[in-house]
Amino acid sequence: MKTATMPDEVFLDIREHTRMRVPVPFSCALAEKARPRWFAKKRAGFGVVYDVSLKGARVTSEAPMTPGDQVTVLLRLPKQMSPLAVERATVRWAKNQTFGLEFMHLTSTAATRLKRFLSLQGQPAI
Repeated sequence: MKTATMPDEVFLDIREHTRMRVPVPFSCALAEKARPRWFAKKRAGFGVVYDVSLKGARVTSEAPMTPGDQVTVLLRLPKQMSPLAVERATVRWAKNQTFGLEFMHLTSTAATRLKRFLSLQGQPAI
């Protein structure tokens, strides 16, 4: 558990898995879980991933997201041919066009790929 102090603000990081700041942000595709099509009009689009862990990510997107939304996500990890599929993620917080996703369901193959990617990354996000 980490605590950090910022001007007039204190927060407590209670994440189970360390969130890694990626050196080069990468893209992702988002779609509302209830809708079967990737480019459904409501809550679908593309985003940019800045921080990622085994259990979630911080994403910026023009897609309108609110806490509690269920989405599917395709992560375009750098230097990998095919995207990594997150079958179900929940939006945990949203501020402006940035939101936090908690990965609710990853296949074992996707989890292995994500672990490998994270092991090659640099410093944890603060």
